[in-house]
Amino acid sequence: MPSGRNFLRINNEVKRRKEIETYLDAGHGSCSLRDKRVAQLVEETLLHFDGQRYRLLAWVIMPNHVHVLIETFSNNSLVEVVHSWKSFTAKKANAILKRGGAFWQPEYFDRAIRDEQHWAKAIQYIHNNPVKAGLVRRAEEWPYSSASRAQKNAGETPALPGLDTLSTEQILLW
Repeated sequence: MPSGRNFLRINNEVKRRKEIETYLDAGHGSCSLRDKRVAQLVEETLLHFDGQRYRLLAWVIMPNHVHVLIETFSNNSLVEVVHSWKSFTAKKANAILKRGGAFWQPEYFDRAIRDEQHWAKAIQYIHNNPVKAGLVRRAEEWPYSSASRAQKNAGETPALPGLDTLSTEQILLW
């Protein structure tokens, strides 16, 4: 398995992403999100501006990474939303863990959703991430996921503004 530095040497973006996902699913790297307090902080942060700055469609908080599917609203860019999440949670998580320094990797991976089939696969991927990593048997068993919550809008087809604008939604790994 390549180290974090070797990921940067992989020129093929698809291969690079798959190697990183395999590395993370194996539980490598910092697992600060395994701490319930930190996982709850991240979940509460994701939910805080749901419906105001973005529409949260699916998420999972893994021990060492996060996947989120959102529909951004026109006055809030993806860059701004992710920066807000990472900045706020990094400060609070470091305080909880009594540590300092960088908490999140500086980059994140985003992907525009092409169509309804891609959208459904993205949600399935997000919800099944803890199962794939061997953490639970069923997606609903993972406590820090939209699969385990009875949230009204998680997993539904976006109502605003419609399927013709799915390109504004993003799946994130950070």
